Amino acid sequence: MKRKNVAYAATAGAAVGVLGLTALALPAGAGAAPALPPVAPEQLVESVMRATPPALTGTVEVDNALGLPAIPGAGQASELLSDGTSKFQVWADGQGRHRVSVPSHNGEMTVVDDGSTVWKWDSSEQKVVRSTEHAPESGEHQGPADPAAAARQIIDKLRQTSDVKVDGTASVAGRDAYELVLTPKPTERTLLREVRVAVDAEKRIPLELSVLTNGSNDPAFQVGFSDIDLSAPDPALFRFTPPAGAEVTDGKSEHAPQQRPDRPEGEHKVVGDGWDAVIVAQVPQQQEKQQGGQDFRQLAERVGKPVSGPWGNGWIIGTAAGNALLTSDGRVAAGAVPEQVLTAALGGA
Repeated sequence: MKRKNVAYAATAGAAVGVLGLTALALPAGAGAAPALPPVAPEQLVESVMRATPPALTGTVEVDNALGLPAIPGAGQASELLSDGTSKFQVWADGQGRHRVSVPSHNGEMTVVDDGSTVWKWDSSEQKVVRSTEHAPESGEHQGPADPAAAARQIIDKLRQTSDVKVDGTASVAGRDAYELVLTPKPTERTLLREVRVAVDAEKRIPLELSVLTNGSNDPAFQVGFSDIDLSAPDPALFRFTPPAGAEVTDGKSEHAPQQRPDRPEGEHKVVGDGWDAVIVAQVPQQQEKQQGGQDFRQLAERVGKPVSGPWGNGWIIGTAAGNALLTSDGRVAAGAVPEQVLTAALGGA
C-alpha cells in the first residue's frame, strides 16, 4: 500500500498528494462510543509512533468521494481511486511478512512479501514481478500491509504543522479506538480541513482514517478495517510460488539505492513540508504508455484543464482533496494543495 507509482500519478494525479495521507490507515462501521481512559494528544501520537505492527487478518474498505475521473487502462489503481466503495484483504504475521489481495472486475492482484522477496501477481495478465531489494538500514521492514509503520511516518511529518487533539472515542471493526484529529495550522496552504485517525486503544495501530476537505462535513476519502482478526494467519499465506505458465520478471525495489547524483526519471523531489508538501517528478519514458498503448499525456489532455505559466504548459487534474499538474515535457507535480502551490513548486524544483 505504501509503494508509489509515479507514472500513474501523472494521470490520476490529484489523488497522489492525498495518497501520502491516506496510506497510513486501514473504513469501518462506526459503533457506539466506548468509555476509555483519557489520553493526552501527544501521548497518543507517541504511542502510535512506538507501536509494533501485530499479526492480523483483515478486510480493508475504501470509500472514495474525491471526484477523480475514471482513468481507462490504469488497472487496479484506478479502480481503488475511482469514486465509490471498494474492498481488499490484508494479512500480516507481525514479523515483517505481508500479503495483500485486491480484486478487480477481471481478476486479482496479489502482493506477497515473504520477508526477503516481494512478489506481485496479476492473475488477469498471468504475470509475476519479483523484487528482492529491501531498505538495508531502515531498521524496520515495511511491507505492503503495514499501516502502523506508514502511520508513524505520516503523523510524524504532519504533527509539527498541525493542531492535534483527541476528539472522543469510537468503535471500529468491533474494537475500541481513540479519535485522533490533526488540523493544519493557519500557515498551511492546503485543501484539507482535517485528518481523523481512529487509533486502536489496545494495540495503538490505526484502524480507520478519514480525510475531510474545506467546505464539506463528509469525508472526501475514508479507508479502514471493516473487520479485523489479530490472531496469527497461516504461515503458508506468506509463501509464493509463481503459477505454472506465468511470466516472471525481476522488478526494481523502491528502496534500491540511487546510482546517479542528479534526479533521474521516475525519482521524485518533495517541495515544502507538512500539509502543503508537493511531490515533483519526471515521468519515466518507459512508463509513458500504459498497457494497450494509452499515452499518459493523451489521458491528461482528455481529463485535465489546460494551464500555462513561466514553468511551461500542461494540464491540471483536480479532486476535492488535491491537484496534480502534468507538464508537456513530462514533469508531474501533485499535492493536497491549491493550483498556485503546484505551479510554485514546479518553478522551484
